[in-house]
Amino acid sequence: MSHGFELEPSLAPGTLSPKNAVVASLTKALNVLNTLVLRIAMLALVLAAGVLTYSVVTRYFLKSATDWQDEVAVFLLVGATFMTTAYVQSLRGHVGIEAFANLLPPLVNRVRLFLVDMISALFCSFFSWKSWTLFYEAWSEGQTTSSSFAPPLWIPYSLMAVGMTVLTVQLFLQTLVHVTGGEISKASQ
Repeated sequence: MSHGFELEPSLAPGTLSPKNAVVASLTKALNVLNTLVLRIAMLALVLAAGVLTYSVVTRYFLKSATDWQDEVAVFLLVGATFMTTAYVQSLRGHVGIEAFANLLPPLVNRVRLFLVDMISALFCSFFSWKSWTLFYEAWSEGQTTSSSFAPPLWIPYSLMAVGMTVLTVQLFLQTLVHVTGGEISKASQ
C-alpha cells in the first residue's frame, strides 16, 4: 500500500519492475512524462490559489466584481486533477482496499493486482473514450459555459480526456509488466 511518500514510482511498495527492455523503456518514458505533468499541475494549483485570492481581495476589499475567477480556478483544478492521475497510479496511490493484501499469499496478491489493473484499464478506456467525445462535441459545436465570461468547454474536456488517456496507458503498461514477468523491485520491498 502506498502512502504517497515515495520519491519515485519505482519505490512504491509492491511495484513490479519490468524485465522486458521495451516495456522498461516505455515505463521510463511514461514516468518522465508523468513527472513533467506533475510539475505543471503544481504550478496550476498555485495559480488557482492566486486567482481565488485575487478574487477575494478585489470583491471584498476593492468592491469590484470579477466574473472569470471561478471558472479559471475550476479549469486549473480539473486539469491538475485529471492530468496527474497517471502519476498517482504509478505510485499505486489511488484509494484501494488493502485489507486482504497482507493476508494473501504473494502469488494470489499478484493475480489480484493484475485483475484490478486490467479492470481499471478497461473502465478508464471507456471513460477516456467518453471524454474524447465530450471534447469533440464541445470543440465542433463551440460550446461555452453559461457565464458572462463564457470560456470554451473544450478546455476542461481536453484536459480530462488527455489525463484519462494517460491513466489508461499507465494501467495497460502496469498490466503488461505483469504479463511479461515483472519482478518486485528491491527498492519497494
